[in-house]
Parts: sequence; C-alpha cells; structure tokens
Amino acid sequence: MMTIEFIARIFVAAVLGGLIGLEREYREKAAGLRTHFLVALGSALFMIISAYGFEGVLKDENMRLDVSRIAAQVVSGIGFIGAGTIIFQKNAVHGLTTAAGVWVTAAIGLACGAGLYVLSVVATVLVLVGMEAFNYVLRRLDRSKEGGTEHGNEAEDGSEDRTV
Repeated sequence: MMTIEFIARIFVAAVLGGLIGLEREYREKAAGLRTHFLVALGSALFMIISAYGFEGVLKDENMRLDVSRIAAQVVSGIGFIGAGTIIFQKNAVHGLTTAAGVWVTAAIGLACGAGLYVLSVVATVLVLVGMEAFNYVLRRLDRSKEGGTEHGNEAEDGSEDRTV
C-alpha cells in the first residue's frame, strides 16, 4: 500500500514541476521543462526517503530520525543550482526568476513527498498565475512608462530583467 502512495507522491510532484517547467520552456529560459520536472521529482523522492527510508535501520526504540535534515539539504543544494542560473552582465541581473522558480519547484516537490497534495497544487497554481500575471503587469507598466513603445531594457519575451 505504501509503495502506491509513494509512487503517487513522486508522480504528482513530477507533473506539478513539469507544469512550471512548461511555462519556463515557453519563455525560452535556461531551466525549463526537464529541469523543473527533475527538481520536483527528486525533491519528492528525497522527502520520502528521509521520512520512510531508514525505518528498517532503527532497531533501538530510543533512536529517532529527524526527517527535516534531508529536506534542509535539498534546500541548500537547490540554492546552489539556482545561484548558477543568475548572471550579472552589463549592469543587469538575469536569471533571478529562473532561480526562484527552481527553488519553489523544489519546495513543491518536498510538499508532495510529504503527502501535502492540496498545498502543492495551490502553490503550483500560484506560481503559474504569479509568473503570468506579473509578466503582463510589468509589460504594461513598461509600455506606459515609455509612451506605448517597447522599453529598451525589457527582454525579448517581456520578462522581468531590470537594469541595476
């Protein structure tokens, strides 16, 4: 029974991560479908292993596991991966949204791995709505600021890259 539940957890994580990745792929960002899919799947798997993978090792009733330790290491590792997507070039920072997207995708994967499906789905919807809605609003603000013309610092896809 638990195996089916574990499979459901990593499957849901992979699907939700893939949805976020599709949006990034559509915007032609460096971390797209495959990256977000793998980050969510891996995070869910690490969470499951952390919570259930060592039960057979525990022979002493006084010995306890801290399941949050592996989850904390996932956060650190994803921070390292995210840092690699951030580029500072010509007084502009690029890749912050990509890094944040990978970071939140890992959190969604961890939540799926913990069996928190509703929280994971709501977070995914918020990520997708937020990225699309904020992108739309920022493009509108840039156009109105420039009198209806395209802003010189705006990326080709209308993303949030800003001059520092």
